[in-house]
Amino acid sequence: MSEVDNSGWESVIGLEIHVQLATESKIFSNAPTAFGRPQNTQASLVDIGLPGVLPVLNKKTIEMAIKFGCAIDADISSRAIFARKNYFYPDLPKGYQISQLDDPIVGSGKIEIEINDQKKLIGITRAHLEEDAGKSLHDKYDNFSAIDLNRAGTPLLEIVSEPDLRSAKESVAYLKKVHSLITFLEISDGDMSQGSMRCDANVSIRKFGESKYGNRTEIKNINSFKFVEKAINHEIQRQIDVVEDGGRIEQETRLYNSSKNETRPMRSKEHANDYRYFPEPDLIPLNISKEQILEIRNNLPELPEEKKLRFVNEYKISEYESKNLNSSKELSIFFENIAKEVSYPKNAAKWVLGDLTAMLNRYNTEIKNSKISYRDMINLLNKIDDESLSGPGAKKVIELLWESDKSVDEIIISEGLDQVQDEGDIEKLIDTIIEENPKQYEQFNNGKDKLFGFFVGQVMKASKGSANPKKVNEVLKKKLSQ
Repeated sequence: MSEVDNSGWESVIGLEIHVQLATESKIFSNAPTAFGRPQNTQASLVDIGLPGVLPVLNKKTIEMAIKFGCAIDADISSRAIFARKNYFYPDLPKGYQISQLDDPIVGSGKIEIEINDQKKLIGITRAHLEEDAGKSLHDKYDNFSAIDLNRAGTPLLEIVSEPDLRSAKESVAYLKKVHSLITFLEISDGDMSQGSMRCDANVSIRKFGESKYGNRTEIKNINSFKFVEKAINHEIQRQIDVVEDGGRIEQETRLYNSSKNETRPMRSKEHANDYRYFPEPDLIPLNISKEQILEIRNNLPELPEEKKLRFVNEYKISEYESKNLNSSKELSIFFENIAKEVSYPKNAAKWVLGDLTAMLNRYNTEIKNSKISYRDMINLLNKIDDESLSGPGAKKVIELLWESDKSVDEIIISEGLDQVQDEGDIEKLIDTIIEENPKQYEQFNNGKDKLFGFFVGQVMKASKGSANPKKVNEVLKKKLSQ
């Protein structure tokens, strides 16, 4: 997608990313967090704020927040305080949200992104824990809205960036980097289609060379990489058009309509004092020891950048291949499962990033939903390696693996794709081709060496691609030299 033509304007963007943490229970209750359950079956007395109930902090959420902080080299607070954020909305049954304000668990850090081979550091202001609200459903009943409180109390880590992003493409690169980190850290599945990762974008514009920020708008709850890019590009252009027409940008919250590719006003932008924050009286301050932080830091899993470097060194693949293979945790695991069991990991990278990825794109799905297993790919690559299956044959097997329930071996047999390697059988094919093309045979014998390729092609065509090309070349050289 092309960037907006700013024509002398600079966009200033900061993202607030809400990450649903991968805990089995909620942040302040023992209610489950499973996705897709019937409405209002996973909301406990604590989640709906009945009188007399008290929140109890889920220890796992603290550990997950510290994990993220360590991964981005951030300041980890030794003392974190929860606060009540007061506002009234139908899907917030308590009338307030337990969050953090002045004392977040994760302070300033940084994340490196890469755009067009250029690296850039994006500052992280903070990452704090909070509980999610419920969900309003406006399309379930005519003339009524419904409330589903299953999500109420689900643990969130809100990651707030500095306004260091200057384009929609940079924003998407940053969002993908955060997605990669949280999935490699195993603190969230990052599934944006299920709301496990949602993004609010703060967008403003200013003339190039100016240091003062313009009034910003906040685009709420964008739930895909594609829509983040489209929404930001639209909002940048909208603001430019307003200012150039003599108007003024109002500081407000806006919603993005993906079907119309437009943003519309939702409410005026709130400030912190509008929420009447005050310390949560039912939760004592959280004390985090240096020993706890050190233990978590020393036990971090292998992060994307570390794995990229290891793949290059261990499997002898290019940096470009390693970068793409580590674009998601699932893809990196899929590749490594194959690379450990084949003779040439470089070929594994080529086939995974080539034909297999093409199939995933064709059916608009991810590697975790692939109908082709890593075991299928190991079998396929081993057959290419021992020359019992040709490259074109392997391409056909990949297509048929996706479309049928057959195994690699069953497809090879049913489609006759097993390569002919017997020298006698190949010799018979060559004899037939020479007999059918006497003119070309004579021209070759008279010095027209380029016709060798013609004979190779005719043999491969006659064998329907099943003849081993290496054997064909060897036998053909003997025959044509007689």
